[in-house]
Amino acid sequence: MITLNALPLTHRLLRRSDAHKGDSGKVLLIGGAPTMAGALVLAGRASLYSGAGYTVLLMLEAASAHVVPEQPELMVHAATRYSDPAQAIAVIAPDVIAIGPGLGLDSLAQSWLQAALAWDGPLVIDADALALLATHTRLLEALRKRPQASTLTPHPGEAARLLGCSNHDIQADRTAALQALVAHTQSIVVLKGQHSLLGAPGQIPQQCKDGNPGMAVGGMGDVLTGCLAALAAQGVRHHLSLWEASCLAVQAHALAADRLVAQGVGPVGLTPMEVAHEIRRVINA
Repeated sequence: MITLNALPLTHRLLRRSDAHKGDSGKVLLIGGAPTMAGALVLAGRASLYSGAGYTVLLMLEAASAHVVPEQPELMVHAATRYSDPAQAIAVIAPDVIAIGPGLGLDSLAQSWLQAALAWDGPLVIDADALALLATHTRLLEALRKRPQASTLTPHPGEAARLLGCSNHDIQADRTAALQALVAHTQSIVVLKGQHSLLGAPGQIPQQCKDGNPGMAVGGMGDVLTGCLAALAAQGVRHHLSLWEASCLAVQAHALAADRLVAQGVGPVGLTPMEVAHEIRRVINA
């Protein structure tokens, strides 16, 4: 286990004077089931502030497609607009897909996850999508067989469900849990929590020493998902692999929270949206 030191990777995100939005990639974020649109909006805003050229929100609940009038940069699609998830993904033509924030667990959520797993591109899986992987063997098998890289971002509870054990088991030996998750999913894994751990097939495990207890609030993981997707989308044309984008996102996210606390913003009352804004400053600095 080595200490995460990914911030030098930000140099690969430098933009040429003639750069255009296509150079920074298109992110497709899928989620936003009834009552859970906020999770997808947080991820979308984090994607914007982390530098994605385009950010598209695919809302499963059509009524939530107008929940972000103050953020017109976000392109919001209602899932009801499409009869076939795979066709929708082909039409939107993203560089990176992130699925899970506010996704829900019903058959509609399963169909979108199945389509995302079948898509041939970098994939970020979080939240409800992790719960679906834990309960549907066919989805887990589809993940294991993907030719393209995938990143999973479980907290200890989600990790426990994936491995069929308890939270206590995960926290008792987080390094062993990380290794088991990587082997079980054949994916990049970010095991969130105090001193988040990162692992992947063929990679030396990393430990993030940044971060603070103020990050223990709902929505913080959605911001990480949006940031990770945005960095991966930029990485498509800036020579940043999904593993490298995952490492950079975890450290930028944690360091942003630490910088805010150092400024007197938190730890009590620190919000995910504040962290999303600060990530932009971390990357540009």
